Amino acid sequence: MARTFLTAEWRKLIMAQYQVDPAVLAPWLPPGLELDLYTAGDIPRCYVSLVAFHFDRVRVKGVSIPFHNSFEEVNLRFYVARTMPDGTRRRGVVFIREFVPHGAITFIANLLYEEPYLTVPMSHSIHAMPHGLFVSYRWGHRSNWQRLTVEALPNPQLIEPGSEEEFVTEHYWGYTKRSRGPTSEYGVQHPRWTVYPLHKFGIEVDFAEFFGPAFAPLNQQKPASVLLAEGSEVAVSTGTRLP
Repeated sequence: MARTFLTAEWRKLIMAQYQVDPAVLAPWLPPGLELDLYTAGDIPRCYVSLVAFHFDRVRVKGVSIPFHNSFEEVNLRFYVARTMPDGTRRRGVVFIREFVPHGAITFIANLLYEEPYLTVPMSHSIHAMPHGLFVSYRWGHRSNWQRLTVEALPNPQLIEPGSEEEFVTEHYWGYTKRSRGPTSEYGVQHPRWTVYPLHKFGIEVDFAEFFGPAFAPLNQQKPASVLLAEGSEVAVSTGTRLP
């Protein structure tokens, strides 16, 4: 069993799903993996998710790092699976790009793990409204600020089995395409999440600038779905290389 590398809380996750042509993701697909498609009504859908959340109570190998234990993260990810020798499938995610506000996190993630982090100014707002909850994440550079916002009902609900919400939240492995050597794999443990019913959302994002020209069509595309998950405590294991 791999040892735990990081523990934290991931809270108030806004997740916006966009359907893309599987061919778009080929340059980012690590060796040894296949795309994991969501099938609704026998129609397979290839999704990328734009995710923003509050990374809190961070500890690396049990140690809290001063000034780096509470921050925002925004990422664009897609869904993959690895078939094991016994026929079981490990369902996971691959990141196109991850944004955080601290350069030290970016430096370590890029140097040791080749995770595609970049450092940008970020902020967030989470507060109760008279009849619900408001959550907002902002990031950007110079005058080009991006924003994800939702307004939700106040009480989270259980995720329905077989739903799209279950598909995007129930992937418990992370994979990284390395420039040299085999793909890296790490586990992410957390309990089953709950989601808040939404009644409004806003997405102001230049996908081409922040995630690359391959995702420029998403600038004019409506998301297939948007959700707000409460999140939970998480434990991330030390990465290993695939054989």
